[in-house]
Amino acid sequence: MHILLVASAFNSLTQRVHAELRDGGHTVAVELATLDASARDVSLRRTVREFAPDLVLAPLLKTAIPRDVWAAHTCMVVHPGPPGDRGPSSLDRAVQEGADTWGVTVLQAGEEMDAGDIWASETFPLPAVGKSDLYRNEVSDAASRAVHRAVERFASRTYVPRPQTGGDKELCIRTRPFLRQEHRRIDWRSDSTATVLRKLRAADSSPGVLDELLGGEWFLHGGHPEHELRGRPGELVAVREEAVCRATVDGAVWIPELRPRRRPGGDATFKLPAVTALAGRLPALPEHPAPLYDEERGRGWSDIGYREVGQAGFLRFSFPGGAMSTTQCRRLHDAYRLACRRPTSVLVLGGARDFFSNGIHLNVIEAAADPGEESWANINAMDDLVESVLTTTDRLVVSAVGGNAAAGGVMLALAADEVWCRSGAVLNPHYRLMGLYGSEYWTYTLPRRVGEETAERLTGRALPVSAESAVRLGLADRTVDCDAQSFAGEVVRLASRLAESPAALSRIAAKKTERDRDEARRPLADHRAAELAEMRRIFFDPRSSYHALRHAFVLKSPPAGSEPKTPGPPAAGRSCRKDGVTALAAHHAAPAPSACYEEQ
Repeated sequence: MHILLVASAFNSLTQRVHAELRDGGHTVAVELATLDASARDVSLRRTVREFAPDLVLAPLLKTAIPRDVWAAHTCMVVHPGPPGDRGPSSLDRAVQEGADTWGVTVLQAGEEMDAGDIWASETFPLPAVGKSDLYRNEVSDAASRAVHRAVERFASRTYVPRPQTGGDKELCIRTRPFLRQEHRRIDWRSDSTATVLRKLRAADSSPGVLDELLGGEWFLHGGHPEHELRGRPGELVAVREEAVCRATVDGAVWIPELRPRRRPGGDATFKLPAVTALAGRLPALPEHPAPLYDEERGRGWSDIGYREVGQAGFLRFSFPGGAMSTTQCRRLHDAYRLACRRPTSVLVLGGARDFFSNGIHLNVIEAAADPGEESWANINAMDDLVESVLTTTDRLVVSAVGGNAAAGGVMLALAADEVWCRSGAVLNPHYRLMGLYGSEYWTYTLPRRVGEETAERLTGRALPVSAESAVRLGLADRTVDCDAQSFAGEVVRLASRLAESPAALSRIAAKKTERDRDEARRPLADHRAAELAEMRRIFFDPRSSYHALRHAFVLKSPPAGSEPKTPGPPAAGRSCRKDGVTALAAHHAAPAPSACYEEQ
């Protein structure tokens, strides 16, 4: 079929639906609903008229579809709540209220938001993680299943969707209002650690929890429990790497990111690592580092950890939004070198749920006194890490991609000998939509895996790739078909089996020979020098599009003077504007190469 996706952003779920529908043989176009109401409706009507879709599907839509569109075409909307749930803060409320299970519903657009007939629904358990993590994993998995079922039912032309009526005794209809900051606010004098964590996790990526801290107003983003430190409720008691620890009435929580409240008439603000955001305000606090080895840490939180199971080592890392700053790259590189000193035959890089990596940290770069210099430092730190992976010849290295990856994050994964992707992961192996040439040895690793022609197509078309397609193209070696909570355990099982296999030692020996042969053909240093020459030219040219695109991405505003585009080609034999996403930059119409995606 010809399916038009209508979305408020080309976010992770929209990317996944887009990629999977294309995998299924459908022709897919995208209309991003980002303009003011009148212009948005005009643009959508024009796209519908020109593309003539069989079905209109909205994976993420914060606005209503015009009446004349849903009256003339079947329009389905994905709602991140169970059947009968209505309102714009469905998932936020589920997390903050501590729900054990939740659901996703695909319903038909109509006069009243979230009240249309039900085409499909799925339920799933809610683990104790942040809302955006849930959205990219459990919600995304359930939404994918529900969307495919709804599309199949629509294609059958025989299925009658289930009405949402009061006469359905199995349907509990609840309409709940937007969850405002006054209902998110933390009372540090009385809220338990569990309550604080639920409030933080319900707002982790967006909108954050508004609070007062060190004489300023800040949005708090993300939260992890601390089981040892104590202090006066509300006070900062320690720092760990780039996070701050704040005491509660019965414990403490780690807060990794902060965003200052925007002043009336002031510039837009954006998230930064907490210690960076509080520079100049932060009092002298004790550094409370976490041991690298998970066994020594107990139940404490850290963004990097290492463990061993038999002959397999597991270096896990999890950075907010998948973005990796210069500091984070260097810390991970240090941990990687320590892991390489251990007597293992297999080293797994990654293996945690959610993002693998999205490359350089655009927010930290934007906040730097000299963004060009910070960009340069960040890309060199990424290159150093990737080089170490590429030149590890005394063991097999596996990249375990539990969540999405983009740009330099994909190239980091490709540096390993094998790439294992969770079945719900989406890869974006390209840079150009941020105005970048790219580095991380991509000119070596990408063609080595998929060939020159496919590498050129992947980097040029700049479209998301599903895990299934990644294996088919050669970007990945296997999909791990499991839910996000089970991924780490499955990786341990597979890596242990690989380490114990008789072929492991012979593969390690062959790896050294192959690396020597490739080095003789063209040294890695040549790839790095050529890539960095292009990147240096871009970073230090104030007129390069990278600076405008980065600024717009970080502040979530359309960059001036850019040409908008719609992801995906027009249908054969049908008219469809290639620039069908009006007034939105090309890098917004497809996933940005490095970033903390805002999902809600």
